[in-house]
Amino acid sequence: MNKKIRIGMIVGFMLVLLLLTRQFFAHRFTSVEDLQNYMKGFGMAAPLVLTLFQAFQVVFPILPGYMGCAAGAVAFGSMTGFLCNYIGISMGSIFSYFLARKYGTKLVLAMFPEKQYKKWSSKMEQSKSYERFLFIATLLPLFPDDFLCYFSGLIKMDSKRFIWIIILGKPWCILVYSILFGLIR
Repeated sequence: MNKKIRIGMIVGFMLVLLLLTRQFFAHRFTSVEDLQNYMKGFGMAAPLVLTLFQAFQVVFPILPGYMGCAAGAVAFGSMTGFLCNYIGISMGSIFSYFLARKYGTKLVLAMFPEKQYKKWSSKMEQSKSYERFLFIATLLPLFPDDFLCYFSGLIKMDSKRFIWIIILGKPWCILVYSILFGLIR
């Protein structure tokens, strides 16, 4: 595919996601029903919108991942919410890894505080098992997963190993969020 076409597609995709994100934040949700009605407004595309939003919020970390997980579970129930969240977060995580691998430290420092980068860099220099650490971090809630996806691309971690860690580690925390928030529904 031509490079200009690829760039145009990526820019178009990002503009659509930015528009959706802006529209999401413009609404004031005062109840579970408000959120459900908002998501239903997208009709049959609503699960796709959630999936893309979750991918977007990993690549451009604008809110904690658990908030999207909560929105998905509340709007669609535990199972559908889980699938949309898992697929979207995994896609975003893998995309973030490859962005960092291609564009390097400058991109990561543009998106995250330098203090955070230095903190993790010094910790990982001393670590003998970053892959094990990353797997455990993906299992736990409230860990800086988005940053670690980018960081993994910077340290040139093997892409196949990274993808397997995401595929095997991500679902568990998302599943817990989906079940807990699905109960609110």
